[in-house]
Amino acid sequence: MLTMDDIVRDGHPVLRKVADEVTMPPSQEDTAILESLIEYVKNSQDPEIAQRHGLRPGIGLAAPQINVSKRMIAVHVADQNNNLISYALFNPKIISHSVERSYLAAGEGCLSVDESIPGYVPRYARVTVKGIDLDGNEVKIRLKGLPAIVFQHEIDHLNGIMFYDHINKIDPFADIPDATPVER
Repeated sequence: MLTMDDIVRDGHPVLRKVADEVTMPPSQEDTAILESLIEYVKNSQDPEIAQRHGLRPGIGLAAPQINVSKRMIAVHVADQNNNLISYALFNPKIISHSVERSYLAAGEGCLSVDESIPGYVPRYARVTVKGIDLDGNEVKIRLKGLPAIVFQHEIDHLNGIMFYDHINKIDPFADIPDATPVER
């Protein structure tokens, strides 16, 4: 089981590398890694398990965050209608996105970043993501609101991009044109 000790922190070189594609079909090792990512995210949202193991709550996790430079992400989050969006994906890719933007009104955080970094992180309001699930099926997911933001955040990790790279350095809370705030 992954714990906070397994998560590399900001400044670790793996977080700035572009992760490698996972060869399909995935090896047992890659499958076990992806399973551990989704398990962490689920466990971190269970108050009892999180407290017992000192897990910081998370809604997404990417393989580079556990020092594995491969294209794998796990997301476990509710959408605006309280539907659970839960995916563990190999080689996820954003295949289309909206022109409209959005951002988390409270700003973004990251399990690999211990301090709070204030500011708006511009994201696409809607994205379509394609990837391969743990059963080897290709999935195509249309997302908006918080789930769309989470997928973009995690896919950024696969490209060596941190959320704060998107924040306006001069005015972190500058208005983002054509953007809708998303409440968490």
